[in-house]
Amino acid sequence: MKKLRITILLILGAISANIQAQELDVNLQIRPRFEYRNGYKTLLPEGQEGTSQISQRSRLNFNYKQDQFTVKLTLQNTRTWGDVATTATADKNGVAVFEAWAQYDLTEKWSARMGRQVLSYDNQRILGEQDWAQQAQSHDALTVSFHTEKQKLDFGIAYNSNAENVLQTPYTVPNYKALQYAWYHNQFNEAFGLSFLLMNTGYEYAPNPNPDNKLLVDYTQTFGPYLTYKKGKIDSNFWVYGQTGKSTDLQVSAWNAAANFGYQITESFKAGLGYEFLSGKNTNDGSIVIKSFNPIFGTNHGFNGYMDYFYVGNHLKNVGLQDAFVKLNYNVNKWQFALIPHVFLSAADVVTPVEKLDSYLGTEVDFTAAFNFKKEITLTGGYSQMFGSKTLEFLKAGDAGHTNNWAWLMISVNPRIFSWKK
Repeated sequence: MKKLRITILLILGAISANIQAQELDVNLQIRPRFEYRNGYKTLLPEGQEGTSQISQRSRLNFNYKQDQFTVKLTLQNTRTWGDVATTATADKNGVAVFEAWAQYDLTEKWSARMGRQVLSYDNQRILGEQDWAQQAQSHDALTVSFHTEKQKLDFGIAYNSNAENVLQTPYTVPNYKALQYAWYHNQFNEAFGLSFLLMNTGYEYAPNPNPDNKLLVDYTQTFGPYLTYKKGKIDSNFWVYGQTGKSTDLQVSAWNAAANFGYQITESFKAGLGYEFLSGKNTNDGSIVIKSFNPIFGTNHGFNGYMDYFYVGNHLKNVGLQDAFVKLNYNVNKWQFALIPHVFLSAADVVTPVEKLDSYLGTEVDFTAAFNFKKEITLTGGYSQMFGSKTLEFLKAGDAGHTNNWAWLMISVNPRIFSWKK
């Protein structure tokens, strides 16, 4: 640690002779997480046993600011304990660049940022960091921002290739080929805020048949408002998003809406109600139109139950979802507790070759607890259980009669290892 500080000071001393107003902050995150998965993401198949593992994120963050210029570099390693031998000469995942961007403040209101960066807006339903995932989510993009005291306007573009090619080459990375978006927010007063997101996402594909070896890009548009109202003991939000355009030459027509209401009953206890609808497609619908809403780049673990049965790498192009839930939060001293029961139903008809099934998919109960051990150390954990139905069995296979549960315990250590200001 002492050698690292001396090295950083020597570098800064060499470059700072004629530069004013500099800041450097270096911090570290170590985040191991134990999980017991016994029906996590899908119902446990009959005759199978659950499993346990420990994953870990290790991050090193450099934040540097010089007058109108800001740079951030975040290096991270994600691993599962034991994924390489104790005598391994190389790491399985290595060190990845999670963020590497430079920002220049053109004026007091306008700024531009380029490089690998997190795109996160509103409640992260459509664009989010996905921080629960150890690797999280970031984009290679150029963004331009305008901000006043009450208004914000962001524009972003991205264009991806899998290498520096000299000829047209298929983009084989499971990612979008091109992205453009605009996000606007107006905080009308202390209570009421309104945002609007417009995003255009293009995915590359090869048509079938394809005698000329063409590569095409179809664009899907996701758009809609997000409203918040916070006043006194009331905390509520509402959103509606639509999706249109095309995907692999198929028409898209889908939508998503939700409403959440919270009330601070006492200083320590808060209760809330919520409902979300994500459109889907009947299982016997023979049309080729995509009617199932896709949250795309959202932090989906934070929605529709912590067991990730829906929209966390699954349940896409399916019957959609209705999610009715209650949120109970209690905080005391350094402890925070939450209890969230969900009732899930399909948004479209589930029809087998012989009958139409009930729309009820199941009930999930999530319990979480957190303890702020000290400023740099937080301990969190939780237990969830899914009570699935025969309809959920039909959609996901597995055994609804089996005990399907999930438990986890995570420690997050976030020390600041160096801070310097001139």
